[in-house]
Amino acid sequence: MLSTRVALVTGGGTGIGKAIAVQMAQNGAKVAIASRGRDHVERTAEEARKLGLLILPIQMDVRKKSDVERGVATIVAEWGPIHILVNNAGTSGLSLISDPSDSKWYDVIDTNLSGMYLVTKTVLQHMPDHSSGRVINISSVLGKFGVPGYTAYCAAKHGMIGFTRALALEVVNRGITVNTICPGWVDTAMASLGINETAALQGITAEEFKAQAIAAVPIKRFLDAGEVAEFVCYIASDAAKGITGQAMNICGGQTMV
Repeated sequence: MLSTRVALVTGGGTGIGKAIAVQMAQNGAKVAIASRGRDHVERTAEEARKLGLLILPIQMDVRKKSDVERGVATIVAEWGPIHILVNNAGTSGLSLISDPSDSKWYDVIDTNLSGMYLVTKTVLQHMPDHSSGRVINISSVLGKFGVPGYTAYCAAKHGMIGFTRALALEVVNRGITVNTICPGWVDTAMASLGINETAALQGITAEEFKAQAIAAVPIKRFLDAGEVAEFVCYIASDAAKGITGQAMNICGGQTMV
C-alpha cells in the first residue's frame, strides 16, 4: 500500500509513533524515525530489523532547527525525497496557570507546536509535488476541548488543528494533503502519566481515575496504538487522496466534535 514511499515519523521510538512506524514499514514504506533520545529509536529500529523491516533511526530534537535540518538531510541523502511526514513527537504534563515556573508551558509548546512547524517546513522543501505527498499531524481530542491543568497541552493540540487547516490550503496545488488525527485515550506510557497526574490533582487513586476515564468512553475501553497506526496508514495511502484539511477523531466516541 505504501511501497516505494519514504516516510518520517517524529517521536517514532515509543508509543503511538512506534506503532505508526512499524505499520508503515509493514505496508512497504521506507521509514525514518526521529527522537531526541537516541536509545528509543535505536531500540525500535533493531526490533524492526529482526522482523525484516526497514527503519532508519535519527536522533533529532524537533525544538532545534539545526537538528531538524541535519536529520532531514540525512534521510534525503540515504533514501531520496520524503513523501510522508507524520508529526507525532510530543510531550504532555500538568501546566497549571498558578505554577510559578513557565518552563512546562514552553517545553510543551516548543515540542508539540513549534517542533511540528520546524519539521514540516523543512520536509516540505524535499517533498515532491504531485507524488502522493502527505503531512499527517497527531493531535488529540484535547485539540477539540479543554481539560483543567493542561493549558499548554490543549493550546498546542488546538494549534495543530489550525495549522493543519491553513497549511492544507497552502500546499493543495502541490498535490500534497495535510490532515490531523485526534486520538482519545490510547494505552501508552504518556496516557499513564496523564492518569497519574490527574488523579493526584483530583485527590483520587490512579485506578479510580482510569475507571472514570473508561466509563466516559462509549466503547468502554482505551484504544490500542495499533488502531491509530492503521488509521494513519489509510490517510497516507492513495485511497485517502481526496481527504485534506481535516481533524479526524479516533476516540471510541469520546467526542463527536
